[in-house]
Amino acid sequence: MSEYIREGAEIYRQSFATIRAETDLTRLPPDVAQVAVRMVHACGMTDLVDDLDWSPGVVAAARAALRRGAPVLCDAMMVASGVTRARLPAANDVLCTLGDPGVPELAERLGTTRSAAALELWGDRLDGAVVAVGNAPTALFRLLEMVEEGAGRPAAVLGIPVGFIGAAESKRALADSDLEYLVVHGRRGGSAMAAAAVNAIANEVE
Repeated sequence: MSEYIREGAEIYRQSFATIRAETDLTRLPPDVAQVAVRMVHACGMTDLVDDLDWSPGVVAAARAALRRGAPVLCDAMMVASGVTRARLPAANDVLCTLGDPGVPELAERLGTTRSAAALELWGDRLDGAVVAVGNAPTALFRLLEMVEEGAGRPAAVLGIPVGFIGAAESKRALADSDLEYLVVHGRRGGSAMAAAAVNAIANEVE
């Protein structure tokens, strides 16, 4: 069997050094670059930064919200499970309502996906929250509708759904909104990337 690195800290050190050596971060401000590095670490694609887009204040707004104790609202359990609780600055709640037993009936009644219907259960927690969407474009579309309808205004939206139908369009719609946002344009995305973005914003330590 070949030799391999066994120490976790050394694996992390070399991983982040490799990412910074192989990824062009020159167009990114420092706070966004730090988030990008963790996202690349989660997916292994150094060209991810080519599709990264953000509002100038998104990282600062999300960090301030978390420090105030704002919740992290997630569209999928995989996103919520990927958030490292120890990195959160205020023992913040991490919430995904997709598994609520009332969601299937609600989705049928509203004529939408379960992922989109689950957002209706966020209630007044949306206002000032950090939202992480890593799976369902319909959830991101519905979030934008809810904001327009006056449901509450999140502090920041990490809109990184993956998919072939609606993913690119939902992220473009978010980027065209007046919300603080971070997206990966196109079809790429996913729960691991969304959780990585939350983890990077929650704690600046790499």
